[in-house]
Amino acid sequence: MFCLMTNHVHLMVETPAGNLSEFMHRLQTAYSVYFNLRHSRSGHLFQGRFGARVVRGEDYILRLARYIHLNPVFTRAAKKLDLRERIDMLRRYRWSSYRSYIGRSAPLEFVDYAPMLAMTKAATKAKRPAEYRKFVEAGIAETDKDLQRIMATSPLAIGSEKFKHWVRGVHDKLSGKHSRVEDVTLRRRSRKLAPERVIEIVCSQLGVDREEVVCQRKGSLLRPIVAKMLCRYSGLTQRQAGEYLNLSTGAAVSMQLKALAAAAASKGKVRKQLATIDKAIQAEIEAASEAARYEN
Repeated sequence: MFCLMTNHVHLMVETPAGNLSEFMHRLQTAYSVYFNLRHSRSGHLFQGRFGARVVRGEDYILRLARYIHLNPVFTRAAKKLDLRERIDMLRRYRWSSYRSYIGRSAPLEFVDYAPMLAMTKAATKAKRPAEYRKFVEAGIAETDKDLQRIMATSPLAIGSEKFKHWVRGVHDKLSGKHSRVEDVTLRRRSRKLAPERVIEIVCSQLGVDREEVVCQRKGSLLRPIVAKMLCRYSGLTQRQAGEYLNLSTGAAVSMQLKALAAAAASKGKVRKQLATIDKAIQAEIEAASEAARYEN
């Protein structure tokens, strides 16, 4: 299944051959060539390495599928609509596999619907699309905060605590964490994280939409926090960070950072938020660094 948004795409794929990296490389390369030819452009289209988590358990798979398909109605603009309007918007959204999952459009050749629909509680095969629709659309009114917490705190897996612990152990074993001497130069190269990924983590930790990053709201510390993390973990200059925040100059970013420093000095809540975000980003960098060591 998939859901294409304005600046990112969500995919749920099954990889019995364990070749996700090869698949994503081919997909991104093929699409980049197609897009560049169509729009008479050249150069990179995607920014940074893709993120991936292994998922286990029908309950978690279904909840993740719902999260993916609900992306279009959880933008800042969509949240202003009433429930009925958001449901209609979801059912009409073209750039997602949701319409074909619920029988609103013809099945897509490259999507395997059977495994996901079989996880519903429908009594018969014919009733599965309707049951899936009810399950997904129920998530518009009530956000799955537990799943969001898992996604924000677990960079490797989605599932039970036992499963996540097992995945972490396997990952550590394969990466040689306990038996290999770390390459310091490699560690330094992998300290940076793609700006979009940094922004995603900040938004996830603060429970806000990506679109809110470029909006100016009086008293909001979202943009100052994003600016700080972009400079710290993506290695951007203040001017470069400003481009992601809809701020025209580095001086404007500097003012944002000063406001954040003042707030952190006087408010324990702000310091706690910054510490939590730091921890989440550092965990992501550590995971990427370990994966890089294994690949090399």
